[in-house]
Amino acid sequence: MRSLREIYRIGRGPSSSHTMGPEYAAKVVSEKFPSADWFAVHLYGSLALTGKGHGTDKILRETFAPRKCEVCFDASVPCPVHPNTMDFFAFCGEELLGKIRAYSVGGGAVLFEGEKPPVESEVYPLNTFTEISTYCKSQGMRIWEYVRECEGEGIFDYLHKVWEQMKNAVHDGLTTSGVLPGRLRTQRRAQLLYGQRHIDESAQTRENRLVCAYAFAVSEQNADGGTVVTAPTCGACGVVPSVLKYMQESRSFSDEEIVRALATGGVVGNIIKKNASISGAECGCQAEIGTACSMAAAALGELFGLGIDQIEYAAEVAMEHHLGLTCDPIAGLVQIPCIERNAVAAMRAINALSLANFLTASSKIHFDVVVKTMYNTGKDLNISYRETSSGGLARYYPVEDLA
Repeated sequence: MRSLREIYRIGRGPSSSHTMGPEYAAKVVSEKFPSADWFAVHLYGSLALTGKGHGTDKILRETFAPRKCEVCFDASVPCPVHPNTMDFFAFCGEELLGKIRAYSVGGGAVLFEGEKPPVESEVYPLNTFTEISTYCKSQGMRIWEYVRECEGEGIFDYLHKVWEQMKNAVHDGLTTSGVLPGRLRTQRRAQLLYGQRHIDESAQTRENRLVCAYAFAVSEQNADGGTVVTAPTCGACGVVPSVLKYMQESRSFSDEEIVRALATGGVVGNIIKKNASISGAECGCQAEIGTACSMAAAALGELFGLGIDQIEYAAEVAMEHHLGLTCDPIAGLVQIPCIERNAVAAMRAINALSLANFLTASSKIHFDVVVKTMYNTGKDLNISYRETSSGGLARYYPVEDLA
């Protein structure tokens, strides 16, 4: 598995696969062809179907500027390798200097055709939860200590930066009002959740309200093209920071403890990315929100000092009950149902923690099994439910009325 820097990427929303990935690919292509005076980019699959709503064309033109960039959305071309496929063409006048095909594989990561990740980028020798659990138990270490062993102390400096950005996204989302960009005209609601106390608010209701407010805050920042942290993607970026922010405030956990929790959650996300997918275009929203919920549940398990088997059970419960979750963003925007979905998953992560505290001894399903199940389920999903905005809510919501 690769570094946790690949799971926690700091960048602009609203989509890691539709904005961050294409932006990175465009930078690489631009550097490869310094003599080109203009570029053309052809987007296929999910990028073609939902790229306009995600702002893919906008980010590509901005990245290539001041050189001209023409963007073509072509949903008719098959994508046998990955549904987020794009072709870059570099020109000098009318002369074609070269063509590069790239795949935005989720979480902001890009794979170029014919390219294999270098061996040295694989920093974790173990790739499943079972392998990592067995090793950690044999060495008497926790998962975050395994991260330190594989990546060195430097990864924790990076995770501190990740945590600061997560907190900044919560703050910015809570202090910004108005309407999100796009024809849905979605109202920001984080301030409303945060500021309006329930008339008869119990401790449990308050927890629900605040956790959801933090999840809305980060997700709304993402939808507005703000800076967020993929965890594991932009579309699911609100789950992990919301639960950790609430727990730090309510339980006085230190930043160091939070960072260790991020390391543990990051390993869970890494396992899913290595053995399945974190791409909504490839496996539906279960791959994004389901993974985020598993990461958050595992992070909470570390924060509360649960054993490694309990952490596994929390992560497994979190993913199992997202199996089959479709990705059907209305109008291709990362707003409905995406923003609310972050809040619901955040609360589910807390529920998974509670169940793991009591029921781990009765667990029958290993985390690795549910990861494999998620991947196969995602492949079985009809293409219309994999970030194409052609099925589910995206199909039945009367978007034409908003044109």
